[in-house]
Amino acid sequence: MTIPQPAIRRAGPADAEALARIGRETFTETFGHMYPPADLAAFLAEHHSRERAATDLAHPKKAAWIAERDGEVVGYAAVGPSDLPHAEVGPGSGELKRLYVDAGQQGLGTGRRLLETALAWLESAGLGDIWLSVWSENYGAQRLYQRYGFECVDTYLFQVGSVYDKEFMFRRRKVPV
Repeated sequence: MTIPQPAIRRAGPADAEALARIGRETFTETFGHMYPPADLAAFLAEHHSRERAATDLAHPKKAAWIAERDGEVVGYAAVGPSDLPHAEVGPGSGELKRLYVDAGQQGLGTGRRLLETALAWLESAGLGDIWLSVWSENYGAQRLYQRYGFECVDTYLFQVGSVYDKEFMFRRRKVPV
């Protein structure tokens, strides 16, 4: 039996709470075990709140897409100008800020479809190189990004409270036209 693919659509202002919720859930699912509970709670309150999602959705240089199955948000992608700590990140650099898919939906192509949608938007926005960061031990995500032309170019430390995680910075160079 083939499972139908979730619908992917551009998120709008009314989706702020849904984005915050799926962000909290998927971040906790994937990384929650790595952090003391108070550190995790503070991080989620700052980075995955309804207010933060609403601000990002209202930003003219940012965009997000949600994947929905039977009315439930099961994943999302968010993009915008890059702010990664690398000397070659400039004002025209874009970034895949987040790509999260509910654990029960992984391996079904949802992440790939969200990634393709986000990359198409970044490319159509006329930005330069596209950047992203990925946890150094998230091997599946690294393989996915490499299949889409991203190369690891550096590392940095990503802070969640008192914990610092080693992150890889990946870049996909803009294809000259």
